[in-house]
Amino acid sequence: MKKIVVNIARFVLAVVLILSGFVKAVDPLGTQYKITDYLDALHLGQYVPDTLALGASILLSALEFILGTLLMLAIRRRTVSLLVLLLMSVMTLITLWLAVANPISDCGCFGDALVLTNWQTFFKNVILLMLSLAVWKWPLSMVRFLSRSKQWIVINYTAVFILVVSGWSLYDLPYFDFRPYHIGANIPEGMSIPDDAEQPQFETTFILERNGERREFTTDNYPDSTWTFVDSKTVQTSAGYVPPIHDFSMTLVDTGVDITDSLLNLQSYVFLLVAPTLEMADDSRLDLINEVHAYAQEYDYPFYCLTASGTKAITIWREQTGAEYPFCHTDETTLKTIIRSNPGLLLMKNGTIIRKWSHNRLPDEYALNAPLEKLELGQLPDDSVPGKILVVLMWYVLPLLLLSLIDRYWEIKSFFSYTTNNKKNNEKENRSRQLENEPEPAGGHCPGQGVE
Repeated sequence: MKKIVVNIARFVLAVVLILSGFVKAVDPLGTQYKITDYLDALHLGQYVPDTLALGASILLSALEFILGTLLMLAIRRRTVSLLVLLLMSVMTLITLWLAVANPISDCGCFGDALVLTNWQTFFKNVILLMLSLAVWKWPLSMVRFLSRSKQWIVINYTAVFILVVSGWSLYDLPYFDFRPYHIGANIPEGMSIPDDAEQPQFETTFILERNGERREFTTDNYPDSTWTFVDSKTVQTSAGYVPPIHDFSMTLVDTGVDITDSLLNLQSYVFLLVAPTLEMADDSRLDLINEVHAYAQEYDYPFYCLTASGTKAITIWREQTGAEYPFCHTDETTLKTIIRSNPGLLLMKNGTIIRKWSHNRLPDEYALNAPLEKLELGQLPDDSVPGKILVVLMWYVLPLLLLSLIDRYWEIKSFFSYTTNNKKNNEKENRSRQLENEPEPAGGHCPGQGVE
């Protein structure tokens, strides 16, 4: 029973850690933003540079993913079980603080893939902490799938794999996009509220006075006219339905005109250059940005730059880059949610996101050589989520599975070979003993004695 409990706990912990680490690694900038939120809540954000927060994001995701994999395969059982216990202890204390103080809306344990409330996260971590205690108490009860001689291969391969995932997501864009602005999403639909959606609930309390006595009443027990009204207060008791996209807007910088509705309902293709902060935007691909703008002008496709920077930063950007495209003001958090690149390029049609590019992967003149209606770039890509999952399985899970099968094969073969050899040696020894103990036959001759 102890062995069953420990192995169930080990597999549950491993799955949670692997998923948590992977969704963080596939979106390191998103994890960086969440770490910055933590630091801001502790009034430490100004002391920690963005590069350090990004490094912490990558290391945290790698640590969780590696520990989860090693726990799954029961590698370095004593050390890994202790590290998992320490990690869960720290995380449980942090989520207790989040649940009580509520400095941020969610902990970001699973990135944007699964959003839990702070109390849900805390109770989840309490359960995981109890499981990690069982694994730490009896680490040798975990069944191993690999021999000790092959464990170093898994450790190194896992570390390289998860760091490559983070590096590629930084260079390009997250391989899996769990945000509401993913490719194929329709922004107007994401902003709409269903007719049968739950509405926000409010409760009003009235403060009334009579004969020097003050009491609070609600609409259900409101008193007669002998009471004198003093004050009232209204609190929201239920948030109701919040649409996935609720803060998207575009306001022209030069005129102050809101063009959100007109642009989202435009039947034509629209290019949106997204730069949350122009002061920190990467300017190494300015030539390609200007080429895309020239292409858009040639085929009459609107081209706008969305930014949260002020007028001064926009003026400097125009002077340094020769930008002739119009600028729009949009909320910085919204822009960081739309695309994990500064700057990044978005292609939209009729409110639907068709394509997204990071500044490192912008289309060039060879890709943009005809109207978008005739190009593959103008169509929604066919890379489905199941297909992407299959790629991850082939690059990571399949090699480890093959390694485990080959290792088990050699273990079994070595065992049978050892058993067979032992059996042969025992038979040989028994035969020798029998010959040594066998009595000399009658009429036999002694060694060295001649035979007549």
